[in-house]
Amino acid sequence: MTSSDRTALVTGGSRGIGAATALRLTRDGADVALTYVRDKEAADAVVRRIEGYGRRGVALRSDAADADAAGAAVHEAADALGRLDVLVNNAGIGVLGPITQLDPADVDRVLAVNVRAVFLACRAAAERLADGGRIISLGTALSRYAGGPGATLYALGKSALAGLTKPLARELGPRGITVNLIQPGPVDTDLNPADGPFAAAQRSATALDRFGTPDEVASLVAYLVSAEAAYITGTEVVVDGGHAA
Repeated sequence: MTSSDRTALVTGGSRGIGAATALRLTRDGADVALTYVRDKEAADAVVRRIEGYGRRGVALRSDAADADAAGAAVHEAADALGRLDVLVNNAGIGVLGPITQLDPADVDRVLAVNVRAVFLACRAAAERLADGGRIISLGTALSRYAGGPGATLYALGKSALAGLTKPLARELGPRGITVNLIQPGPVDTDLNPADGPFAAAQRSATALDRFGTPDEVASLVAYLVSAEAAYITGTEVVVDGGHAA
């Protein structure tokens, strides 16, 4: 069984892993809402592709840094699609640099987007998800294994998702809702291109000596959404090309 006839919200779904995930769930038969912050044109382009598969697509402007927006997007998606079966917490930001050069505003924004927004979206989803639903969050392999200097704030925020995932899986388990965390390694996106200035070190840190693709991460999301993964919950699943090997 796939995500056929389900509905999903993918935060940060206008590009990169989010867009790949939205389209993969669509191809599997889901109606999908996605959030974006600034790039409405990109979001609308993803919606057109969703509709090209004969499914419903909805683009919602939502800034995850806004405490009121994160939960509101979940309710808007559920209202627009008629129900909600899947929440994919993909939206996130990265502020990198030596810890002595990171100011309080950097800390506040990263934790607001990467931690608070995910918590508030999950809180709203606990109210709106159908029994048997799915919550999947996107973290980073850097929160599990040394990412090197400059990644302290980013890894801090993403590490919090493991602490959220496990107890939430226990809380929602009686309703058949699974909660899991995906930890990607380096993935070729606009924000972290495989031919970018920091790519060589990331590539050499993997056993496969390459970046992953958004579609490879999206395929894991699709599996965790499926009925075959109904007994997988409260865990971290690594897709990192052997970064930890």
